[in-house]
Amino acid sequence: MDQLRTLLAVHEEGTALAAARLLGREQSSVQKQLDTMNRNLGEHCGEPLLHKRGRGERVMFTATGEALARLARSTLGEWRAELDAARLRSGRTLSVGSTRYTLGYLLDAVEQVRDRLTQEGVQLRVEHVRTRSLLSKLRSRELDLVCGSVLTSAVAGAAGDARFEGVEVMEWRRSGLALVTNAAESELPDMPVSVRALASMPLVVSADGIIPDALRGWFGPDFRRRMWIAAEIDTAHYGFELLASGVLRASMLVTQGLGEAVAEGLLPEARGLRTLRLLEDLGPPQRVLVGAFRRRGEPETRDPGHPASMLWNSLARRNAEPRDARPRGPAAEGRGNEGRSVENRAGVGRADGGPGTLAPAAGRSVTGTASPVRAGFAPR
Repeated sequence: MDQLRTLLAVHEEGTALAAARLLGREQSSVQKQLDTMNRNLGEHCGEPLLHKRGRGERVMFTATGEALARLARSTLGEWRAELDAARLRSGRTLSVGSTRYTLGYLLDAVEQVRDRLTQEGVQLRVEHVRTRSLLSKLRSRELDLVCGSVLTSAVAGAAGDARFEGVEVMEWRRSGLALVTNAAESELPDMPVSVRALASMPLVVSADGIIPDALRGWFGPDFRRRMWIAAEIDTAHYGFELLASGVLRASMLVTQGLGEAVAEGLLPEARGLRTLRLLEDLGPPQRVLVGAFRRRGEPETRDPGHPASMLWNSLARRNAEPRDARPRGPAAEGRGNEGRSVENRAGVGRADGGPGTLAPAAGRSVTGTASPVRAGFAPR
């Protein structure tokens, strides 16, 4: 089963390094397992499963590799579905996920129901997920509920987006993108920057997630060849530190909420950086939808006493509160001041990793019972 998971991770992520991040393992371990499968199964099938390409480029799966990846996905899917069905029927385990900057908002909701969960002996499992795998982990039934951000059309929104088929969406905030820069005002004045101008500017770009998706929408799938990519990063936090160091003069696309947090000095790692508004003058207008997501029509959604429904309803109550009444936090994808808020301008997670904040590595999970937030979890 572990080998099948590794094969699928490489197939979905494209490289051993990205697969290792997804699985929460060392790259060397994933690469060794991949090489073993490629050699053994390749000899058995008559051709290798995949071919390596240049450094950092996606591996190329052969027809045999594609067929085995489909078989692995089906096998794991059926196996997981049976386990999840049993787990959901009993309601004894609740698996939820969030991106880094929506964690605080999730924890606020958990706080409201943790006594009930403890009394009923429910085991809470929280996983840090990346934006790219947010909905796929929900659909694969690995998680019962997820919180995070998804890029969607400004015109159609969630209702007209095929990616949300079968998914119930609780929208917290919808906003555009902004530009954070360390360039001097003489080089880049304090005025809106057009999307077209991005093509000739040195940019710091994340390897995957919302930002690359937005750039593909504006400049096409080969945007990296058409643009000036000064650095590729894994997290926004790393990008802020890189720009703040002054090692290179560049700009970085971020969600509007993160841009606001930078402008207000709420992110220590981004001090000294400026935020500029982005003027969309190219391609379809795009928006970042921040919220909570769950599978539509599941039995537990019709049972208000089911742990998954209790947490969803707790999130809904928090979302219905007046903006000023919600807990607010130092910084993240939205923004805020004191408490736990940022991505949705109302409470979406602590970026400072303060006491009580869950912050496992991407793809890692933490599990606990009897006080899901305060006990059983290791604060950063």
